[in-house]
Amino acid sequence: MEFYFITRNRHKLEEASAALKPYGISLRMPPPGIPKLEIQDQSLEKIALLAARHAYQRLLAPLIAEDAGLFIDALNGFPGPYSSYIYRTIGVEGILRLMRGVGNRRARFKSAVACIYPPYEEVFVGVAEGTITSSPRGEEGFGFDPIFIPSGENRTFAEMRVEEKNRFSHRAKAFRILGEWLRGFRRKT
Repeated sequence: MEFYFITRNRHKLEEASAALKPYGISLRMPPPGIPKLEIQDQSLEKIALLAARHAYQRLLAPLIAEDAGLFIDALNGFPGPYSSYIYRTIGVEGILRLMRGVGNRRARFKSAVACIYPPYEEVFVGVAEGTITSSPRGEEGFGFDPIFIPSGENRTFAEMRVEEKNRFSHRAKAFRILGEWLRGFRRKT
């Protein structure tokens, strides 16, 4: 099975492809000119689903759209669904400045994966619990990976190869749930 993955982020494509490979599902980026609709909303699920519906109107082919965010307890869930914008504007160092002197470092990454496989529309969610570091560590990954340590680990996502990160990753969890759903769907047909 092959799906378009509505993203221009090669890191996301690599992580999602690795998570879906055991299910016999491959992903490819959409052709040029198919943008990902970026709305602002409090719900990652709604953002992903609307992006998928928007792309489907142009491609008319099975596809997946994903939205993710970093939710920091001490910042009342900020940056949450605004993580991409916050990363572009204040970055990792800006988040660390906001966290300076804060004892509660608990946070979670959340991913919402919307799949349109006509006639079905489904959204799958994955969460990775963890903590925020006091300084960036690692060279792998992207975004806020250098400051997030998943529960059960002492390394940040940026200190892990894709295969290691996918053992904990919110994105990999959501894509594995999608993979199981598609596997079950294929068994029925």
